[in-house]
Amino acid sequence: MIYPKDYEEKIGFSRIAELLKQLCLSQMGREEVDEMAFSQDADTINEHLEHTREFRRLLVEQENVRMDFFIDVRAALNRVKPEGTFLEESDLFDLRRSLDTIESIIRTFNINDSDDAGIRYLYPALHRLAEDVMTFPVIIKDIDAIIDKFGRMKDSASPELARIRQELAKTEGSVSRTLMSILRSAQQEGTVEKDVTPAMRDGRLVIPVAPALKRKIHGIVHDESASGKTVFIEPQEVVEANNKIRELENEERREIVRILKEITLMIRPSISDIIDSYIFLGEVDFIQAKTKFADMIGGYEPKVKPEPYIDWIQAKHPLLLMSFEKKNREAGADEQKKVVPLDIMLTKDKRLLIISGPNAGGKSVCLKTVGLLQYMLQCGLSIPIGDRSTTGVFDSIMIDIGDEQSIDNDLSTYSSHLMNMKMMMRHASGRTLLLIDEFGTGTEPQVGGAIAESVLKQFWQKKAWGVITTHYQNLKLFAQDHKGVVNGAMLYDRHEMKALFQLAIGQPGSSFAIEIARKIGIPEDVIKDATDIVGSEYIQSDKYLQDIVRDKRYWEGKRQTVHQYEKRLADSIEKYENDVNALKKERKEILQKAKEEAKTLLDEANRRVENTIREIKEAQAEKENTRRIRQELDDFRNEVETVDQKEIDEKIAKKMAQIQARRDRQKQRKDDKGQWRMENGEWTKVKVSPKTDAEKKKDTVEKVEKDVIGVGDTVRIHGTNTVGTVESISGKNASVIFGDIKSRVKVEQLEHASKPKKSDVSSTKKTIITRQTIDTHREQFHQEIDLRGMRAEEALDKVMHFIDDAILVGVHNVRILHGKGNGILRQLIRQYLATVPNVVSFRDEHVQFGGAGITVVEL
Repeated sequence: MIYPKDYEEKIGFSRIAELLKQLCLSQMGREEVDEMAFSQDADTINEHLEHTREFRRLLVEQENVRMDFFIDVRAALNRVKPEGTFLEESDLFDLRRSLDTIESIIRTFNINDSDDAGIRYLYPALHRLAEDVMTFPVIIKDIDAIIDKFGRMKDSASPELARIRQELAKTEGSVSRTLMSILRSAQQEGTVEKDVTPAMRDGRLVIPVAPALKRKIHGIVHDESASGKTVFIEPQEVVEANNKIRELENEERREIVRILKEITLMIRPSISDIIDSYIFLGEVDFIQAKTKFADMIGGYEPKVKPEPYIDWIQAKHPLLLMSFEKKNREAGADEQKKVVPLDIMLTKDKRLLIISGPNAGGKSVCLKTVGLLQYMLQCGLSIPIGDRSTTGVFDSIMIDIGDEQSIDNDLSTYSSHLMNMKMMMRHASGRTLLLIDEFGTGTEPQVGGAIAESVLKQFWQKKAWGVITTHYQNLKLFAQDHKGVVNGAMLYDRHEMKALFQLAIGQPGSSFAIEIARKIGIPEDVIKDATDIVGSEYIQSDKYLQDIVRDKRYWEGKRQTVHQYEKRLADSIEKYENDVNALKKERKEILQKAKEEAKTLLDEANRRVENTIREIKEAQAEKENTRRIRQELDDFRNEVETVDQKEIDEKIAKKMAQIQARRDRQKQRKDDKGQWRMENGEWTKVKVSPKTDAEKKKDTVEKVEKDVIGVGDTVRIHGTNTVGTVESISGKNASVIFGDIKSRVKVEQLEHASKPKKSDVSSTKKTIITRQTIDTHREQFHQEIDLRGMRAEEALDKVMHFIDDAILVGVHNVRILHGKGNGILRQLIRQYLATVPNVVSFRDEHVQFGGAGITVVEL
């Protein structure tokens, strides 16, 4: 329930709605703004906010997002529902452009990442919005066949139209030449002025002639100028040709109408679906308007809880924000004004907030900010609050603000307030938000304060939520004795004598009446008399209250300082973690370099083995030489293994020591900074004990073991791309399966590799063909073929070549546009596809993109 009826006017929401309409691109979007309504369902609100959140992200992440041609063609479509009517060329042109925009937007909303786990849409809320919306690619293609890019009927729309226009152009050229010849002769004879050119009257070419000379040109007078000094004559020689032109133009129009009726007949069955698509286009227009508005006010889309809750940080009144920005643009640099943000919290333990403070201190602005932002939020709009804020949902919002005096109803201001209180007490509940300004004013203070306290007690008993502003002392005291009610104060600088427009929750505020009166210039004797009347104790207690507010501001500043130090500490920790990650990366690079050096040594060993074999053969296997050579080979092998392992171990150990030393130094710096926490009202540094040597050694061993090759690992030989699986390991040798071949390889010659993708395996089955040929086919290949209007034999031949080319260039899916008709061509094509081994599946296109008229083939 929203109370009163003019709630939107009172809080300024009507101005927000008007601004949204100005940001819309079409009448469809403006209609969506008019239909925007207050919602009590958290899921609906969150979905609307998610639309804006995702659309803002989409505009940043995606290029060339189509936001043009939001053209409303619904009136024209409704007009051609009866048989015999037709769409004009301009209507078709607008229809084609807007349908293309709808298709482009749906394609963008459906962008996804597909993997083994399924389809993950990048913009799920926008995808849900577009999920059931149809597109009309066939209609777009049919319109493109007859309408050019300027919205004019093409000559090729029909053979008859091409013939008529060709003859029309020929006749017009003949008339123009004849007329120019007559005009030149008349100019030479002096009948017509030298600078005169042919004119057009009633669609016919004529010559301007002075009235006195009109009888010298034989023809028909069609018109004369307003001054009567010129008559327009159609020469007799071109009358017949002009008549023929008029006939050809009529023939042209009849042929165009025939074509328009034909295409309208094809469009007519889809009119209802097209109009539904325009509803979607209006929703997108509304979303883009909300996105622009959010950018204007620095809006944020929070997650909304299903229960009442307000915890707003840095909240701002959007209208006040835009007003200040406008004034700042008009004013100089020295007169810049800023909106003071509002921090406010309403929870189950603190449902009713009683705000007090000086006049013109911001109490009413605070109340209106709460009323406007909560209403905007439950209408699905972004609101200008901090990203750490928490929001909830109320079933009812009721407000009592301003002068409600009514002459017609014979109600005074106070009577009107009481009527509002009566309505609020009747309908208030645990999910109602009450907003009351200057509670209890308008009558004698003591009685007004007493009634206000009684009404407040009713709200408290009904567990209603609310923000209430007042000057009454008894209402401030009410909060101290009732759980769920809390005082709040609008802060005031007593030394500068100016309002700070900041809300402090926890203590009541002072009206600063004496100080404000003294600043304005009220005589001191008047102020002294007022002080005596009120009593010095009241004035003194008011000063104590001001001192409490001042002290709270001081400690709030201290708290902010501590918060800044904590943030700087967190930034330092993040920097150290980044340094550790960089060290890890450096370690991997060092290990990789060590492996490459080991590979170089292994290549040298292989060359020595080859030399040894050659020497043995040349020595003809003499025992002594053979023994000597074998001994040299064994010595070299041991040397290689020793050097290889020793150098790698030394490098790894050295680098690990360096990494560990850096970590120890970073850890020491963190420990020196320590962790701070509050104990007994003071900040105390808490040391964090470092890891033991055993724990560090364990971490190091676990990291080194990751590079060890074991049974079942996917590996490859150094310098090759062939990938295999380790079947077993015996000593320094490993048995590895490469495809269908089992090989025995030195473990040191192997390195870890990633498992081959299925596409890598399937690619070996392709026909051997040059890369140049494949690239040429790929550049010329299109993933869609249009077979409409072809005979069955011709269509099948096209499909066979099309599928062969698709397999050759390696595309994963193609689309065959065959139309619906009687389904014969569709059946023949699918019978052929079922015989092609490379075809995984085929299906109808989604109903949004053509349905049964298009076959999608997965290869």
